[in-house]
Amino acid sequence: MVKQQHEFCDPIHAFVRADSDERTVIDAVPVQRLRHVHQLATAYLVYPGATHRRFEHSLGTMELAGRVYDVVTSPSAVTDDVRDLCPEANDEQERLYWRRVIRLAALCHDIGHLPFSHAAEKDLLPAGWDHERFSRELILEKLADLLSHMKPPVNAEDVAKIAVGPKKAKDLSYSPWERILSEIIVGDAFGVDRMDYLLRDSLHVGVPYGGFGHHRLIDTLRILLLPSDESDGGEPALGVEWGGLQSAEALLMARYFMYSQVYFHRVRMIYDIHLIDFLAQWLPDNGTFSTDLDKHLSLTDNEIMAAILEASQSPSQPGHKWARRLVSREHFRVLYSRNSKDLDCHPDPAYAVYQAAKEKFGVDLVRIASRRDRGGKMEFPVLKDDNEVALSLTESEVLPKLPAIAVDHVYVDTEILQKAKKWLGRDLRKILDSELEEES
Repeated sequence: MVKQQHEFCDPIHAFVRADSDERTVIDAVPVQRLRHVHQLATAYLVYPGATHRRFEHSLGTMELAGRVYDVVTSPSAVTDDVRDLCPEANDEQERLYWRRVIRLAALCHDIGHLPFSHAAEKDLLPAGWDHERFSRELILEKLADLLSHMKPPVNAEDVAKIAVGPKKAKDLSYSPWERILSEIIVGDAFGVDRMDYLLRDSLHVGVPYGGFGHHRLIDTLRILLLPSDESDGGEPALGVEWGGLQSAEALLMARYFMYSQVYFHRVRMIYDIHLIDFLAQWLPDNGTFSTDLDKHLSLTDNEIMAAILEASQSPSQPGHKWARRLVSREHFRVLYSRNSKDLDCHPDPAYAVYQAAKEKFGVDLVRIASRRDRGGKMEFPVLKDDNEVALSLTESEVLPKLPAIAVDHVYVDTEILQKAKKWLGRDLRKILDSELEEES
């Protein structure tokens, strides 16, 4: 029986195609909820076009996962060494089953996101919880029945396992094959999650530097054995042929520029902080998100935005002053930013300024944002023209030079900004020196 094909128009991939079984999962509440969760949290307050949602990103990730899977599992692309370690690649029925699994895992990888995506995840969830754990629980609890009625049936545990990956499911054991499949979705270097969000975010934000040659990159991806001193080679990993190395470099350069210019934008970060300030006062469960799955599914950006608007208009509402800042764009302004000059004389100058500013002006008038990203220094295998496998940081002249990104900003209320600037201009050296003396 041929399953009906459905098409979704998409600004990145032209069309995203799904069969009737996949359509049932797309129509399920956990996936449809993502229509109401902003992809980039409060970034739309800085970039007016950044109003896209997790839903279309999930469709795009599913589309790319299928493309990459077809390329790297093509019989002509799989070497005998890989077949020995991944016997699933040898059997056509197995390949078809796992193709279904990886597409569904890609579709569902973000269903655990809180309202406004990453903005409040680290601050307002109980210990041990993150969006990956929510995704895993939702797949197992809310989608297992749908998956079991597919023809052939799909094991929800397989989908959940591939969706979150071994870094976020350390209690599970992954075979080499399962590691490769999860790497296709959430891998640091070539994960299709990252490919799609760089292309999509760049388009909607309105900046050119998130683009890269993803068609060329996908066509040159391969499952390769990492170089090893052992005669039988190392572990299989997702790598690239020599002809695709420049496309891989372009991807990681795009990642660097999007993080440094968009994701770590200083105004975007303070809006996320004000959102957290609001939620910490507004959420009923002691200022944290509930881990109940039904409550999770019932809460989206829509409810939060309605609450922010209501609270902004009523001083008696919880979180009023933070809601007012979000609605009226009265965000805190930057007092101090991390810089190389101060780093030469202090290991963490922004935190020193933050602590001193809190003591001087009070905790309610000062905030700090710190973000880190390791940049392009990612190790992956490269298949050279002589069929030898080397490592990316050895073969590329670009990747070792891509710097890690470290951003620190200290913000203060606009009412004290000028006073705080004068204070800091006078006392900065003393603040940094005194902090060092205390540490020593």
